[in-house]
Amino acid sequence: MAGETTITIIGNLTADPELRYTATGLPVAGFTIASSSRTYNKQVEQWQDGEALFMRCSAWRDLGEHVAASLTRGTRVIASGRLRMRTYEISDGDKRTVIEMTVDEIGPSLRFATTEVHKAARTRGNGNGTGAAPTGGGFDDPWASTTPAPAASAAGGDEPPF
Repeated sequence: MAGETTITIIGNLTADPELRYTATGLPVAGFTIASSSRTYNKQVEQWQDGEALFMRCSAWRDLGEHVAASLTRGTRVIASGRLRMRTYEISDGDKRTVIEMTVDEIGPSLRFATTEVHKAARTRGNGNGTGAAPTGGGFDDPWASTTPAPAASAAGGDEPPF
């Protein structure tokens, strides 16, 4: 979207994501990503952590449900999204302002870990929480074939599989 501040942050989840639902039933996962720089200090010959940035994040709809089901405290993640500034008033009348990130994409970092990806069943039509799923058992995804690709023959082994 034009004019919005987008960022990508790499860091670790400080706690398990909390899945909640709005009054209208929309799921939203809330979590915090801690990110800090790590530099090598030649004088003491050790790696040292810099000052940590704690970014409060929210993931909405199906993404929020997937985050809550897939990620846990300590998981190193790469998240991309939009910054939002929110002002609120606390009980004694003081106003507070916070900067939060609305996550558009998130996944585990594979730099120091491995994972196995499973395609999630779509539950909300167009992926933005609106629309109904079609009748007849769900969506037809031509790329989600569970049948193995045919073995290449000796004569036509260079042919593309399409």
